[in-house]
Amino acid sequence: MSTVVEKILAKASGRSHVSAGDFVLANVDVVFAHDGTALLAIESMKEIGMERVFDKSKVVFFIDHASPSPSPQISNIHSAMRRFAKKHGIKLYDVGSGICHQVLPEEGYVKPGSVIVGADSHTVTHGAFNAFATGVGSTDAAITMATGKLWFMVPESVKITVEGRFRRMVMSKDLALHVLGEVKADGLTYKSVEYHGGCVEDMSVDSRMTIANMAVEMGAKCCVMELNKATEEWLRERVNGFKPVYADKNAKYSDELYVDASKLEPLVAAPPNVDNVKSVREVEGIDVDQVFIGSCTNGRLEDIRVAAEILEGKHVKARCIVIPASRRVYYEALNAGYISKLVKAGCIIGFPTCGPCIGAHMGLLGDGEVAVSTSNRNFTGRMGSSSSKIYLASPATAAASALEGRIVDPRKYGECR
Repeated sequence: MSTVVEKILAKASGRSHVSAGDFVLANVDVVFAHDGTALLAIESMKEIGMERVFDKSKVVFFIDHASPSPSPQISNIHSAMRRFAKKHGIKLYDVGSGICHQVLPEEGYVKPGSVIVGADSHTVTHGAFNAFATGVGSTDAAITMATGKLWFMVPESVKITVEGRFRRMVMSKDLALHVLGEVKADGLTYKSVEYHGGCVEDMSVDSRMTIANMAVEMGAKCCVMELNKATEEWLRERVNGFKPVYADKNAKYSDELYVDASKLEPLVAAPPNVDNVKSVREVEGIDVDQVFIGSCTNGRLEDIRVAAEILEGKHVKARCIVIPASRRVYYEALNAGYISKLVKAGCIIGFPTCGPCIGAHMGLLGDGEVAVSTSNRNFTGRMGSSSSKIYLASPATAAASALEGRIVDPRKYGECR
């Protein structure tokens, strides 16, 4: 009668069975931090008197948020991370490698059934690979770096069943926004979200990562998905020896939600909250100053391909920043010809970084400016000025809006392949 998360945490804590509400001390398979959180983790390790990492092969650093450095102060943080990594022999993915949530699975750190802890809230993304993955604070990350263990309360699980197929120009981002609009930003606080159903079974790895990524915007502790064929094939190219974890047929869920994918349409999250979800039709025509296609939510090859297909042979009216989520994605997009199409359409192509998403650099918004972004948050001041406005959308909606310089329904521009 166990859910996926109950099975994973039971194994990680050396127990035969755990239930929602139990407290467990779990062995952690991978712990990571980035340049926004690593320095505090390093300092916390010193404060608690722990001088060594528990396993240098299971602790990973990323320089991805303010990368390359936009200031001397940030450069000092990067230098401290490099010194720590060298001293302890841990892997550090330096400037240009990519965003942690994209690079970690690409480099084979994520396995089905594993426990992943990251000093970043969007660590939930890795649940797309049938792992228990959750974000923690820098102090908890420090404890995990030193001991390889961390306490968890086993979360209740919520089952979301998605059947049917997306209609043209509807993407998994629209599904994530639809669910957000239904459950609201705090509706699944400390819950484990399990996506099931034929639509999810047929999804690409890129699409699954998008919906897992957005689970934390609902307050979820994790988003643990069962493997599908596409994800299993993707993992076999990167990981040796893994065993998928499936929920029991009679697993107990605290709540269930059903979604008919065939009824979804292009959506946006209007400012200033992620759960202020509206159909594109409701906001169509609003002038847009900047479009951002990228981030750990939608900076993958599938997202770049869709944007390139919409923009091919045309020219943008709003400035459009496109940032691949990793060096590997950049290289694949380059080889596929997508980058060339985007450049010819007038887009600005950036190196892999979180920059614009978190308002660090690479395209901050000015007073009163309006942006359409494929990232995951649209809070006041998130991407620059506190008087700017951010509409979250799919890559299809974002690209179409860049093309016309205003929010538009992407369905007029064909079909997502």
